[in-house]
Amino acid sequence: MKIISGTAHRALAERIVAELGTKLADVRVTAFPDGETFVKINENIRGGDVFIIQPTCPPTNHNIMELLIMVDAARRASAERITAVVPFFGYARQDRKDQPRVPITAKLVANLMTSAGVDRVLTMDLHAPQIQGFFDIPVDHLYAKPALIGYIREKIKDPGELTVVSPDVGGVKMARAYADAIGSDLAIVAKHRVSATKVEAMNVIGDVKGKDVMLVDDMTETAGTLCAAAEILHKHGAKRIFAGVSHAVLGDMGRERIRNSAIEEVITTDSVPQASGDKVHVCGIASLMGEAIRRIAGGQSVTSLFEV
Repeated sequence: MKIISGTAHRALAERIVAELGTKLADVRVTAFPDGETFVKINENIRGGDVFIIQPTCPPTNHNIMELLIMVDAARRASAERITAVVPFFGYARQDRKDQPRVPITAKLVANLMTSAGVDRVLTMDLHAPQIQGFFDIPVDHLYAKPALIGYIREKIKDPGELTVVSPDVGGVKMARAYADAIGSDLAIVAKHRVSATKVEAMNVIGDVKGKDVMLVDDMTETAGTLCAAAEILHKHGAKRIFAGVSHAVLGDMGRERIRNSAIEEVITTDSVPQASGDKVHVCGIASLMGEAIRRIAGGQSVTSLFEV
């Protein structure tokens, strides 16, 4: 087994190999003066089971291209099998044609990865689970819930006092899974998105008055959805407001909104390096990803990793 890291999130890759009791392969990833990426694998990987760790987070296009180049280098070095370990899959929100004459970019990225030579994909909490079907190769789709749920239980001692809230109708299934795991009630915030950065929350379906609430979402970038939902929940009498987010791809706008919002704490994972800031608590996924890599390499089932 050989584990390669790109430049997208080397700190996570180092934590994963520490869990596995091994070390990263010697690979040089640099850029030419004109911005072109250059990759050189400095050790023998012929016949090896190669895992390339590279979340396709911002700068998204650069990180995707770097992943494809690393895959090509490994394939031409005669690797037996190449698994792309992509904790966060960029372009996942572009999974369908919701307007005339727009691309389905998630499918394009899947095609690019397969064409480059990826044999298997290991990812976590895709924005749309059906993206697994965009690949004609095996996809192991993990969930952040096991990593987050322990900390959530520490924060909320009495599940009966907590209501899990989906910030939009599309996230009900994910919120339901958290509510069942914690043993809490479920509520929904009906929202209207005005633009890519502005969300106008509409109403609350369910009872949150006098309750602690946990907003659950797969990702946040500008935090518009979370903060708009938190505001309307506060107006409906919610006590403490938390947010559990699988991928916190936060920029300056997102961190500022969270800082000034009614949210007490955002609980997220280290799937991307952007997961940081005031009121942000990061739970590690290195043990989860490391165990998945160990089982894939050994031909074992990863099903039990879905359980809390």
